[in-house]
Amino acid sequence: MIYRHHIAPPRAFSQFSHDIIRHPRLSSDAVRLLTWQLSLPDGTRESLSRTAERANIGGSAFTRAKRQLKDEGFVHERRVQGPDGLWSTQQLIASTPLNAAEAAKLLSSQVVPSPLVPTVGEPTTRPTDGHPYEDPRGNTPHRPPEPPERTAEPASAPTSASDEARALVAAFPSLSLALRHIPRAIYAELAGLADRWLAAGHSPAAVRTHILRGLPDDGAPVHRPGGLLRYLLRHVPPVPDHRPAAPGARAVATTSTRLSALRECEGDHVQATLFRPVGDESRCTRCTSRTETPSAPTEPGRLAVPPGQRGRLATIFGA
Repeated sequence: MIYRHHIAPPRAFSQFSHDIIRHPRLSSDAVRLLTWQLSLPDGTRESLSRTAERANIGGSAFTRAKRQLKDEGFVHERRVQGPDGLWSTQQLIASTPLNAAEAAKLLSSQVVPSPLVPTVGEPTTRPTDGHPYEDPRGNTPHRPPEPPERTAEPASAPTSASDEARALVAAFPSLSLALRHIPRAIYAELAGLADRWLAAGHSPAAVRTHILRGLPDDGAPVHRPGGLLRYLLRHVPPVPDHRPAAPGARAVATTSTRLSALRECEGDHVQATLFRPVGDESRCTRCTSRTETPSAPTEPGRLAVPPGQRGRLATIFGA
């Protein structure tokens, strides 16, 4: 058995229909949101989102509760544009379910809030706007500062390149696919750099070989071929000396100290074999021992067995 104790409040109460409190399709959050709005004094402009915030109803729960109230006809919304061109949202909360026509009739009777009253006075333009009223005929008093005098620069080498250098640079795109898109604006600078190589004694073939060696060999794309060519031609190396050596002059050994003490064996090897000689011998220790210990002649049908292994094989085979 259930007992109920109820005392009617003397003040601060609202009357609601049992259909709201016992509605089968409204959740507790929806019922609380609706009863909270209906309990507000007349003329209170409090939105549903503000009521949900005050009632500690979360975002997802508020979205579900508002959808339920709109589906059951307790809440209606519409967007209106005021005289100032701004849009606003009007919300209608009803204690009884209303259809769309009834809600539109009630909302149309509501007065749209008027825009804010502008500031007293006539509108004025900004003081910095517009052009001067008169075109000044003479010189203005605020003349721009004079540019600083440029100091005399030392005379530099002539930048005009020779025809051979220009022809050499013009053929760079045909060297590799990575140099096909050289900017035209850099051709004059590249021709001047190539002219320095030619003036130093390098041949056009040497310049082309140097360019090809500087390109990436893994097939990586060159995004700025002009900058790469400028970098490769910036420093001019000395011309290598290819003159033949004088007769009788000994060639300077270029090998390391460790390899200079080795000598190539003149014996029968599949590949070249180096050894460290003790005296003036020309064969390694393996070839020398093979020559000093000749193999014994064998009879037909018998294997050649080294002298040190004959006793061991005889014991194994019982000979």
